[in-house]
Parts: sequence; structure tokens; C-alpha cells
Amino acid sequence: MKKLILDLLLLIGLVALTSCNQGVKGDQYEKILKRGYIIVGLDDTFIPMGFRNNDNEIVGFDVDLAKAVFAEMNLEVKFQPIDWSMKETELYKGAIDVIWNGYTITEERQEKVAFSTPYLENRQVMIVAKDSTISSKTDLSNKKVGVQSSSSGYDALIANKDVMNIINNKQPIEYPTYDFAFQDLINGRIDVLVIDEVFGEYYLKANNLTQFTILNDDFGTETYGVGFRKADVKLLETFNEAFETIKSNGTATEISLRWFNEDKILNK
Repeated sequence: MKKLILDLLLLIGLVALTSCNQGVKGDQYEKILKRGYIIVGLDDTFIPMGFRNNDNEIVGFDVDLAKAVFAEMNLEVKFQPIDWSMKETELYKGAIDVIWNGYTITEERQEKVAFSTPYLENRQVMIVAKDSTISSKTDLSNKKVGVQSSSSGYDALIANKDVMNIINNKQPIEYPTYDFAFQDLINGRIDVLVIDEVFGEYYLKANNLTQFTILNDDFGTETYGVGFRKADVKLLETFNEAFETIKSNGTATEISLRWFNEDKILNK
């Protein structure tokens, strides 16, 4: 009898585990529309795209864009900070509805998620001290290179075998967020930081880090998009239409000017 009860409990546990792992199924557009809000997953340390201000409020360029786009869809927005290395997992288990926070479109990610129309162009750049001897990737021999885990900068760095073969320990130093990476750069524990230009440029200015500079040499140009579950066809289609609306009526440009003092919105 005890064995039978144990077997039944094990079976129930396996069924529950399988159910949990199945995650969200089907297009969630009608469900989201009915409840009246959408959940945006983001890294809340990614200045200026999405971060916390002095009042602990989540603000940023992507945050303002999200509010404007989803307002066109008659939806409120709830911003959910997530572990950026788990972003796709959080999306498919239903903890969030979209990934929006300087999310670079790559072939690898396109296998996992459906992307919106690209809205911003970016480069993966290197930040070094102004008195550094590093001026290009060829100067990285035995240098300590920092980067955020599971970021586009990490992917771009790892993909460059020539660089990987010459940097210190043939491995970058990984950080959970760029806040920690910048602290090590400031304190001289790393020689160079690979980072999104839009983040790095803003961070240096905002924190008056005039002792550092962004090199002209980079790891390539990329574009940002918003990530959706592949089943959310209607949601993505409606989103793209709403985004086109805020581009055509000038709202997107206004938001860009507010954060960057220039119009960075892609209109292709």
C-alpha cells in the first residue's frame, strides 16, 4: 500500500512538473487585451534604456517607447525586472509577455523569439582609459576584457576568435550587470569593457567619467527589436502597427530627442 501511495505521489509530481514546463501556449493577444495590461521584461540597470532613477522608479528610453506604443493598443504597461540571462525562459513560461530593453536582433535569438520591426541601431564598442595603450582589437593581447553575461557584447566578443585567442586567459571576465563591470573598469581590475555604445556613451556622460573613452574600432553594428513568443502572431502584428503610428505622428522622435538629443529611431 505504501508503495502504491508513493507511486501515485510521484506520478502527480511528474504531471505537475510537466504542466509547469509547458508554459504559455497559443497567441495571447486576446487574453492580454482583456486583462488590460502587458508585462515587459527588462534589465533595470541598463542605462538609458531601462533603469531605476533616484526615486527607485523604472525609467528610460525603452520604457517611454513601451508606454507610448502600448497606449496605442489601449494597454497599460507593467515593467518586470528579470535576470537578463534568463530572458527567453521568463518569456516562454509566461512571467513576462515581451522582452524590451536594448534587445539585439541576432540569428541565434531569432530561433527562440519573434522580433518586432527594428527600431534602433547600435554598435558593440570598447571602453578604455584615455591613457590606455589600447586603440583597437589588435591591442588586446593578454588584456583583461569585461562584458555582461548573456549580452550582445558577450556574443560579439565570443564570436571573434582572433580576439578570444589573445585576451587574458582566452576568456572574458563576465558580470551579471554592467554596473559591476564599470566598477572594475574604474578600479583598474579590467583593461577594457565591451558594451553597447548607446549604454556606454550615456553612462560615461551621466557619471562624468571623463577619464574613459570609446574606441572607434568595434565588434560590429546591430539593431534593437522587441522580443515576442513565436505563437503571439496577432500580438506582434498589432504591436508593429502601433509602433508605426508613434513613428509617423512624431512621438517616437520626441522620446529619442528627450533621451539622446538626436533622432535615433530607425524609419526603414
